[in-house]
Amino acid sequence: MGKFVCAGAMLQCSFGMAPSSFMVIDPMRPMVQNKPMANIMDNKPMVNIMPFGMCQSMANPTVASATAAAMGVLTPMPCIPVIAAPWAPGGQERISNMPALLDNCKCICNWGGNISVTMPGNICLAEGK
Repeated sequence: MGKFVCAGAMLQCSFGMAPSSFMVIDPMRPMVQNKPMANIMDNKPMVNIMPFGMCQSMANPTVASATAAAMGVLTPMPCIPVIAAPWAPGGQERISNMPALLDNCKCICNWGGNISVTMPGNICLAEGK
């Protein structure tokens, strides 16, 4: 059983060097503690998922280029998340006709980073709000 994720949640990427704040921009969403609730389709880079400081993934072309230019010394570059798939697995409850985003869901960046919820932004449990 996880907690619902809302606007203001904190995220972390396994290749990022800083946490990021999660955004929910749909004002018509159900609210928990005066914050709009998220669903698994709230996965848009630079809209829902903000950068994680600097990226350390060699799968990221900018990191690979900078590292090659530095004679193989890992050279982190600014993070620009690239997300192709929704959050998974999602909750049983529906938020705007999609599975709810829970704090145990994960999202994968195209550069290999595993994005997770470190703080859901509220204290409501998914089963038995």
